[in-house]
Amino acid sequence: MAEESDLEKTEPASPGRLEKAREEGQVARSRELVTFVMLVTAISGLWTIGEMIGGQLGDTLRHGMQFERATAFDTSHMMVQAGSAARHALQALMPLLAMMMLAALVAPMMLGGWLLSTKSLVPNFSKLNPVKGIGRMFSTESLAELVKTIVKSLLVGGIAWWVIASKIAPIMGLMSEPVHVALPHTLRLVAASCALIVGALLLLVAIDVPYQLWRHAHKLRMSREDLRQEQKESDGDPLVKAQIRRQQQQMAKRRMMAEVPKADIIVTNPTHFAVALKYLDKEMRAPRVIAKGTDLVALRIRAMAEENKIPILEAPPLTRALYRHTRLGDEVPAALYAAVAEVLAWAYQLHRWRSEGGTLPRAPQDLPVPATLDLPGTPA
Repeated sequence: MAEESDLEKTEPASPGRLEKAREEGQVARSRELVTFVMLVTAISGLWTIGEMIGGQLGDTLRHGMQFERATAFDTSHMMVQAGSAARHALQALMPLLAMMMLAALVAPMMLGGWLLSTKSLVPNFSKLNPVKGIGRMFSTESLAELVKTIVKSLLVGGIAWWVIASKIAPIMGLMSEPVHVALPHTLRLVAASCALIVGALLLLVAIDVPYQLWRHAHKLRMSREDLRQEQKESDGDPLVKAQIRRQQQQMAKRRMMAEVPKADIIVTNPTHFAVALKYLDKEMRAPRVIAKGTDLVALRIRAMAEENKIPILEAPPLTRALYRHTRLGDEVPAALYAAVAEVLAWAYQLHRWRSEGGTLPRAPQDLPVPATLDLPGTPA
């Protein structure tokens, strides 16, 4: 079967397709959004704690510029001083780095959420195919990325030029300030300038995020055949399901037939229906149906009853009512209590006659079965 074209894939991705794509590491991502969040975090950090960072870096720089004549020619002392300066600079920048790390963890949650997938790390040598590589270079996705890069460069570059041009005087004034004053001012000036530049990225983010969502949904589109195949895989092959259903029915039938020897009595119709009843005085609130069947199953229930010397009573209306209005394990309907009580009483008398002798009990006749129950119901 030939590979389907994009024109045939007109249906949105199903939940199963989306979940599979996520497991493979395919989610909507916007690099512009992540970049924007990182830059906003950095600027906010410089704006709020820039003076503190600048002061600490100024102290580090001032301390590094001081030296004694005795140690000026000691190369080992120079390395110690460089290590100490680097350590103090790192400590000064640690709060800002922590904010950036937190932003790097939070930014992906804004579009696509966190995703840990090892499938994307598996080598895919088909990506080394030069023909496919050239095709990707001239694809619509590459064209869109090129347009986006050009727009971003023009937008950010233009605003950066305007911001820097408008800040020439403050920038030149930094040279006349002391170091401990110039560094905080520099950081604040950089933060204010970057804030204006990053603000331009907000427009790009507002365009890129919907585009990435559309692109992801478009990439995962499915054809009607894909949907049918997925439905078939999720629901299972009808032939296999039918076979499983038959096996389940056979297992249920075997379990049911294993309960027949435990019955107190079997009522029949006389051959089309058979129902096995069981009642334990201290364990059951009312008699229960433990087995039932029609035709061949009914004959099998009768045969097992004869083998185990279980009383069998022909009571067509009662049998039909029990079969049609009860399921396996159900208690008999309240409307049939009187009829079932007579049947069980006869079964107990028959057991006593078999063990002790005496007068053969007369089988009950004209059992009180409501006419409404001797109608087709919902058999199990």
